[in-house]
Amino acid sequence: MNSDLFLQFLINGIALGALYALIAIGYTIIYGVVQLINAAHSEFFMMAAFLTMWGSLQYHLPWYISFPISTLIVIGVGLFVNHFVYRPLYEQKISSFIGAVSVSFFLQNLFVVMFTARAKPFPRPEILNEVNTFGNVALPVVNIFILAVSIILFVLLHVLVTYTNIGRAMRAISKDPEASQFMGVNPAQIIAFSFILRTFFASVCAFMYCGKFPYVDPFTGVIPGLKAFIGAVIGGIGSIPGAMLGGFLLGMGEIMIVAAFPELTSYRDIFAYVLLILFLLFRPGGIFNVRIREEKV
Repeated sequence: MNSDLFLQFLINGIALGALYALIAIGYTIIYGVVQLINAAHSEFFMMAAFLTMWGSLQYHLPWYISFPISTLIVIGVGLFVNHFVYRPLYEQKISSFIGAVSVSFFLQNLFVVMFTARAKPFPRPEILNEVNTFGNVALPVVNIFILAVSIILFVLLHVLVTYTNIGRAMRAISKDPEASQFMGVNPAQIIAFSFILRTFFASVCAFMYCGKFPYVDPFTGVIPGLKAFIGAVIGGIGSIPGAMLGGFLLGMGEIMIVAAFPELTSYRDIFAYVLLILFLLFRPGGIFNVRIREEKV
């Protein structure tokens, strides 16, 4: 493999890793606050993509109007699900997980009934179709877009979690929910904000993912959502830096293995599952060795 080809694969791997990292952050935000594996996260991702597509094709809205509207709708649905499905089950971890799985199946089948299971074209902005060439290296504009938006979101999230009162409250609840309440933290408000944050991330990720792979169907979120969850586990579930690192490693590893062994292209998805098994066996706490919070009886 020459240096130009290596650089080409590296750029693609970084862009894919950034997508996985952003989706993984959605999983880890909710887990860090309420210890819930939100199995329906990928369906909110799918919903945002579908509503953006529907607004553009059905009502001829430009993407910069259709996307914000779909994001607000997804955030509203996320808050509704949190209040009426997850919130009554927070103290019952198994029941809350089953509730999340039920929401996932419900949303998938709802969109199958509404739109059929057939894949539909995603109306991405024309500029994302362009490709810049530097020597022998092709750099699609969509990859530049993904990297730029990802960096901005990573920085903003870091500032939010580290330097704002609501970020400190989120970290306090993740470490000790009972003590944080004595310090004046309102858990219901922080949990609701966490759901707003993760649905916003899901919507942005959906737009970028479908900008790179311009189609959408009711199961669009399944594979990227599953891989992002694996990335979150690899980094250390509940750790935002861990989710970012795990997502990047997974995306880059997936692309670089295909680059090194082209004959394994059809088996590229296996890499994520093998990596997950290895981490669960030898380092279940992930790269950052995150310990599961023990519930007090």
